[in-house]
Amino acid sequence: MEYQKTGSIEKSSSKAGLSRKTGAKYIRRGELPCEHRTDRNWKTRQDPFKDVWPIASTKLTEAPELEGKALFEWICERYPGQFQEGQLRSFQRKIKQWRATEGPAKEVFFPQVHVPGKRLSFDFTHMDHLGVTIQGEAFAHMAFHAVLTYSNWEWVCLCHSESLLALRRGLQGTLLRLGYVPSEVWSDHSSAATHVPSRENPNERTFNERYLDLVKHFGMSPHTINVGKPHENGDVESANGSFKRRVKQHLLLRGSCDFESVDEYRQFLEGIANSANRQRTERLKEECKVMPPLKQRLLNEYDEKVVRVSSWSTISIMKKTYSLPSRLIGEQVKVRLFEDRLEVWYAQRCQETILRTPGRTQQINYRHVIDTLIRKPGAFDHYRYRDDLFPDLRLRKAYDELCSLLPKRRANLEYLRILKEAAHTCEADVLEALDELNRAKVSPTHHHVLEFLPFRENSVPEMKEFDVSVGAYDQLIQAGRYE
Repeated sequence: MEYQKTGSIEKSSSKAGLSRKTGAKYIRRGELPCEHRTDRNWKTRQDPFKDVWPIASTKLTEAPELEGKALFEWICERYPGQFQEGQLRSFQRKIKQWRATEGPAKEVFFPQVHVPGKRLSFDFTHMDHLGVTIQGEAFAHMAFHAVLTYSNWEWVCLCHSESLLALRRGLQGTLLRLGYVPSEVWSDHSSAATHVPSRENPNERTFNERYLDLVKHFGMSPHTINVGKPHENGDVESANGSFKRRVKQHLLLRGSCDFESVDEYRQFLEGIANSANRQRTERLKEECKVMPPLKQRLLNEYDEKVVRVSSWSTISIMKKTYSLPSRLIGEQVKVRLFEDRLEVWYAQRCQETILRTPGRTQQINYRHVIDTLIRKPGAFDHYRYRDDLFPDLRLRKAYDELCSLLPKRRANLEYLRILKEAAHTCEADVLEALDELNRAKVSPTHHHVLEFLPFRENSVPEMKEFDVSVGAYDQLIQAGRYE
């Protein structure tokens, strides 16, 4: 351009930052410098692995999955003093080049055409690494994650395991939020919630009947990916990582990973999913046009079992023992087994709600047995579930101190009286009294605990009259007639 303006090779070369000789060469050829660039086909230094490379290539041919670092260390052991640690990177580059030019063929991934309204993929993903706490305590949990593969619309539901109850709750929550039913539902091949080992071939797995009944109820056809091929469910697999990274960023913006309740944390996750779905509305509309609306009734989110309460005041559910109030001994009760809790029903009333704690073979509530145990203190020493009668470390320390000060039978009786006081009044008050006794260096006997119990004045809350608007019911009736 400068040469066309001035016609002077010397001036135009100077402005371009070139010598006159180089500028004259480019002008004479009429081509750009990049068009004359040639790849270097010579080496600037001698290959240090020339002598050992036949052995290394043989090893790579026999075991293509062999890593460069392990092979380099093996060669260094066979040829001591010939190579240095700093040459590892050069050796790895040489292996990379060999694999690209002479190595075995790699697996090819084929992009798929996604049809609107056809495929819903789901997966369970662990969320513990986010460090979420509920009122200061670590919250171990998972998430049921579902994705429509065409629009990438997603939804999450909190859960604690990969059970069928968690799957049912998550799948129904997804369909309820979506309002439509896709034609196919896809999962991996390893979940015990969806598959069981085949009777004919133990190495193969087939859909279990309960999962088939679930998807059949909503008119969907179940499909699964191949074993060890997570990329076949790649939409939800990649969405797992993206969603968890998004949650981590929102936690950083929030400034805290602690929540007041599980419900608050659930609303936090759903808000993140909603904000992500706002960018997918156009493709979601295409899917909604071809999907039938959700008209099926939702199934119960629990399994129901009828069991009899044993003379131990316990029931056994799925090889796990739970205690119940002793008044139910000998009665048949109906147990509703939710994913996170148990509800015990008798005479059409819920008698007890028990939170399910994973990893334990029994859950014994001392309040259920303390009244009988106080009359039979001799049974305390060899009680099968004795460890469950120490619900707090401070109670355990108090019992150990009583055993060091009093005879064993007397110490047992004193501890059981303290436990009864905690059951019939307030456990937190008893624990506060034990803290005061510990600070005052006073033995934690029953009468000392009574002396140090904090005084709490009873107060009756003011109740406001509840105003019922009958007009709201009229609106509901009219809306029902319109439907």
